[in-house]
Amino acid sequence: MDSSSLISTKKCVHCQQWSRWQQSSDDRCEHCGHLLDPRAQQNALARAELEKQPTPALFRVEIHPGDSPLVRFFKRIALGGQMLFAAIIAFIVWLVTLAAG
Repeated sequence: MDSSSLISTKKCVHCQQWSRWQQSSDDRCEHCGHLLDPRAQQNALARAELEKQPTPALFRVEIHPGDSPLVRFFKRIALGGQMLFAAIIAFIVWLVTLAAG
């Protein structure tokens, strides 16, 4: 099959003309230059802003070089507990997905 026959297009919400669309959030209309999917651009910006936010301290256990051996021991246990919790949740999600078909 020829790759030229697999071109995606999208109708511009501003000028109502069809333009090539690479399904990217920053694709622009070939005719008027406006964004083809302004909502996707807003979602991408919101997602980038959310990724910049720091992780809450509750979910982040850092082991510092200056910690005493006893503190490092308990922090490692906390990290292991977090990993165990994540593994159990992942198993449950896999099991539900498998049951759903």
